[in-house]
Amino acid sequence: MALDIQGLLLFATENGASDVFLKTGAPATLRLNGVMKQLKGDILTNDEVEGVAKMMMTPEKWLEFEEHPDYDLSYSIPGIARFRVNVYRERGGCAMVMRVVQLTIRQFDALGLPPVMAEFTRHHNGLVLVTGPTGSGKSTTLAAMIDLINQEKRGHIVTIEDPIEYVHPDKNCLVSQREVGMDTNKFGDALRASLREAPDVILVGELRDVETMGICLQAAETGHLVLSTLHTASAAESMERILSMFQPHEKALIQQRLAKTLRAIVSQQLVPTADGKGRACAVEILNVSPTVAQYIEEGRTGLIYQAIKEGASQWKMQTMNMALDRFAKAGTITNEQALDFSSIRSELRQMLRLTAEPPPGSDTANGAANGTAKTNGAAGGSGVAAGATNGAAANSAAPAPTPAAPAVSAPVGGTPAAGQQPTG
Repeated sequence: MALDIQGLLLFATENGASDVFLKTGAPATLRLNGVMKQLKGDILTNDEVEGVAKMMMTPEKWLEFEEHPDYDLSYSIPGIARFRVNVYRERGGCAMVMRVVQLTIRQFDALGLPPVMAEFTRHHNGLVLVTGPTGSGKSTTLAAMIDLINQEKRGHIVTIEDPIEYVHPDKNCLVSQREVGMDTNKFGDALRASLREAPDVILVGELRDVETMGICLQAAETGHLVLSTLHTASAAESMERILSMFQPHEKALIQQRLAKTLRAIVSQQLVPTADGKGRACAVEILNVSPTVAQYIEEGRTGLIYQAIKEGASQWKMQTMNMALDRFAKAGTITNEQALDFSSIRSELRQMLRLTAEPPPGSDTANGAANGTAKTNGAAGGSGVAAGATNGAAANSAAPAPTPAAPAVSAPVGGTPAAGQQPTG
């Protein structure tokens, strides 16, 4: 008997899971609101997991996976959801992780993103970066930005992704979406080619290496708006990451180029809400003002954080602590959650007007945590939390009872849902 993967993916989508995990020797597992939940059911065999992978791949792609046992692809259930899939080997057995990508592209208001971020999409050229850890909603934010451009402008949007996540229909713009491994061999090749495809906007899935970064800078300098991502936690860290890609003797020139082309850096993370019904998107915003551009050109990245705080009013910037503080005081998240997600806890503790933190696990700490959660829960409204959720994972962060697994013993050749097809 084979794993009913379609039933499992439908179950995951309907229950708001962000990820589905299949591993030889373990039951199917979902990530719900950031928490791993094993489903009740049989232990998966290697043949079952390999059967799912082969069903999603062409024979040629499976042969490639056997030679290089790490493979990225996309899979879709039309009308339901798309899935970003990674297949890999684990202790000799086959394993898979499938990220759920909703078909509907959510708007800025629904995601709870600051209005200033819409202004970044209206630049005619330059570089805009969305950064954050894995699973922080970067793809969802970029999809909302591309969709806004697609509605407001008339031009050609070229996206280069590995794999394609959100599908953008043509609205006012012509949208060309290219998938690495299917439509092009690698990011660098597609980026160079895109400059000859008369683009107005270029989306690059990730700045992976110095080659990609160099071509993105060139595109931004030659009149294109370039959007991309980095796995960094703040604007200052993003600057350091970019500069570290280049040789020491190149840094002065790269700093000059960035000072002229960088428009904004948005760093985000998803924080569980106090009511347990979602996650709030806390965002640090660096809007490149003349002062910030000067700091970048001079290599004084250590002053960027202070520049963000000083530019909060005039340039609509905010630090991560400002975002966390605002959510906590509105009751959207608890003080404890805000501190857990802060990289400068002493500053945030002062902003929240908290006293010295008691030792973790002490009676005082536990009592304070319970009291604060109760206070914030009373102050917060579900409407605020609902508007601040982001990505496919935006559901309750509180542990929930283990969901019952769908039937997983039906043969793959059984009755499928209408329109099921592999896209990778």
